Amino acid sequence: MTLHIPFDNSYAALPPDFFARVSPVPVKAPSLIAFNADLAREIGIDGWDEADLAPVFGGNRVPDGASPLAQLYAGHQFGQYNPRLGDGRAVLLGETVGPDGIRRDIQLKGSGRTPFSRMGDGRAWLGPVLREYVVSEAMHALGVPTTRALAAVRTGEPVYRERPLPGAVLTRVAQSHLRVGTFQAIAATGDHDALQTLFDYAVARHYPDAADPALFLDAVMRRQAALVAQWLSLGFIHGVMNTDNCAISGETIDYGPCAFMDSYHPATVYSSIDRFGRYSYAAQADIIVWNMAQLASALLGLMPDPEAAVEPFTAQIHTMPEMIRSEWLKRFAAKIGISDPRAEDAQLITDLLALMEASETDFTNTFRGLIDGSARGLFADPTGFDQWSELWQKRLETEPDAASMMAQANPVLIPRNHRIEEMIAAAVEGDDTLFHRLNAAYAAPFEANEADADLRQPPRPEEVVTATFCGT
Repeated sequence: MTLHIPFDNSYAALPPDFFARVSPVPVKAPSLIAFNADLAREIGIDGWDEADLAPVFGGNRVPDGASPLAQLYAGHQFGQYNPRLGDGRAVLLGETVGPDGIRRDIQLKGSGRTPFSRMGDGRAWLGPVLREYVVSEAMHALGVPTTRALAAVRTGEPVYRERPLPGAVLTRVAQSHLRVGTFQAIAATGDHDALQTLFDYAVARHYPDAADPALFLDAVMRRQAALVAQWLSLGFIHGVMNTDNCAISGETIDYGPCAFMDSYHPATVYSSIDRFGRYSYAAQADIIVWNMAQLASALLGLMPDPEAAVEPFTAQIHTMPEMIRSEWLKRFAAKIGISDPRAEDAQLITDLLALMEASETDFTNTFRGLIDGSARGLFADPTGFDQWSELWQKRLETEPDAASMMAQANPVLIPRNHRIEEMIAAAVEGDDTLFHRLNAAYAAPFEANEADADLRQPPRPEEVVTATFCGT
């Protein structure tokens, strides 16, 4: 049998200024680590043979129908604008329209230099590839809109960072790779027609009911508000919420220095390059508003009178914090068993979070422990928790399905940082056993499986991960 990918490439038909034509750079000895057969079928791929997979998803053979390219985009990186970023180590092979009717990109990440590489080698080392594979698939299982992982391949070649490390290529699937930074890059050219073309393409692909820039902006804002509230409800920290890492589709994209919190603290930062906490856990709600303001600025170029449009666009951006608060309340209310939250329930939630912060309790295990009664034992002094619990139980008197709701809102398992690091260390030595185990366990994150009890445990003091790193 022969691998068949039913490409239907629309982005490649856009004006050439939107991308650079480039093929993946072949590698020395591609060998398959993992292939996501369920996702392959979902996006319409069929007919594969084991021998097909490593050459195609390692970048050594461009499959029939592909139209490989590197996309252009700009971006604010930690608040500083860079007018020309683009895919410096990724190649979009093309798109498929799956049996479900959804159009998706298939992209190789770590596939070699492109015109946007900016002195980089265009490669990825094994650690970030496996991190993104495991965490993105776990996020999907948790119900979070996200890019997906289709394949991971060792290259048989070293990449050079602080030391030589094994190279790898990730195949990433997304509903698109359009970013806030894509709009910024095209808007910065001052080419109205090009910006209109991009806008029309994004509307047709993601928001067909958005007839004008204001409606489009509102639609993107609503998806982003829901997404970030969901991150917060899971203790997830993206780590690098630059505008080039903010997808128009409302999917989580780019799992560089990402992490899930162990002990709850709103100022938690893991990213080694986030020295001032710009992208801390709690700051994510503010940063997404800032990112949407940058999208609004880029869209001004579509308006008949851009200067006159500043005020209504600004007013529109100012509605977003309330969107996020509403989504946050809905998500956290479900975590404590409340189906139809009232405004005063926010205080009940924040009181619990304050108790968790004071006792440094584990975020995931505390919420899950509310179901079986084990949460109380996580608090150093349970007195405050007991007082809170009395109010909480009174509130649940009108919630007959509270336990069921909480079981669906509070995962048993998350990709814990120390387990991810353990997995990477083993894989560098050629042992992928833990990688495969984590993928299998995280595919059912809401199920309590005794065989995975060790994966529920927070890190011991010597296992605590205090910094995570970008893959470049």
